[in-house]
Amino acid sequence: MRRSLAFLAAGLLVGVLAAPETAAAADGDEGFTITDPRITESSGLAASRLHPGIYWTHNDSDDGPYLYAVDSATGKTVATITLTGVGTPRDVEAVSIGPDNQIYVGDIGDNDGVTWSYVWIYRLAEPKELKDQTIRATQYVVKYEDGSRDAESLIVDPDTGRTYIIDKNEDGGHLYEGPAELSASGTNVFKPVAAVDLWATDAALSPDGKQLAVRGYLGGIWYDWDAGKIKREGRLDVPLQGQGESVSYSADGTKLMYGSEGADSPVTAEDAPGDSGSDSSSGSGSSGSSDAGSGSGGDGSDGGTIKVGALAVAVAFVALLGLRRLRRRG
Repeated sequence: MRRSLAFLAAGLLVGVLAAPETAAAADGDEGFTITDPRITESSGLAASRLHPGIYWTHNDSDDGPYLYAVDSATGKTVATITLTGVGTPRDVEAVSIGPDNQIYVGDIGDNDGVTWSYVWIYRLAEPKELKDQTIRATQYVVKYEDGSRDAESLIVDPDTGRTYIIDKNEDGGHLYEGPAELSASGTNVFKPVAAVDLWATDAALSPDGKQLAVRGYLGGIWYDWDAGKIKREGRLDVPLQGQGESVSYSADGTKLMYGSEGADSPVTAEDAPGDSGSDSSSGSGSSGSSDAGSGSGGDGSDGGTIKVGALAVAVAFVALLGLRRLRRRG
């Protein structure tokens, strides 16, 4: 979704200030940069289950029914998928992998404040061969039980195949649960089942189906996941990015991969919470509020880097205040 010029300008400044950390990232599941000049609004990210090191992404609007397979070892696009069997996408915001290697695409954004009476989810089989090709997808009509809303987070339970959406609300949103099986012939009503304490721009479920990671522009939260029942466990160590829009677990579940919009956008890796990495729970002394988390990667940065990070957080905070004022004026 497009943002105000003021917000984007501040976001770019944040990205510049955080650039030394991004540049130090290694290839593959340690981080990479999306180099395809067609991908300037990467808004969703999902690790392939069939092709190690491949991440699926898409632009969020004004692009078309396309998915891009990006090789994390090089940052290059190795396959472009054109979806058929669907209408003209409006505001594609999320991508997720479900059981049986099915890819789910969430055309669930509000496209600059337009209120849609319904949104769409597309489902297609992940291709076994990575090459440019056209794949027929199934389109599902989605409505919310309590009225239309903006959303940028779509997740699929890896065990049950049930789909969930988290709406995007500045004061915190809700987890919405879809029907046990999506219907291609009728309307699929999603019902709110739990509060989510974040202005969510994306979310992801761990491959083992035990953790839910939710990110915002400046921070994130992780929850225990039990078939749609969630329990808040702590904050995520979300990196500072120009416009943080996406998150995915790596295929092995040990990393969280954070993406951002923009040309040559970086994807930054952080340890997933729990036994595999940096579990920054609410009582652990992790800095920041629920949507203003730490931007450090825990890599032993010196005091100069800490000062840069602090300045970046301050700039981002001012940007958010400006965005709120702009929204009130609108």
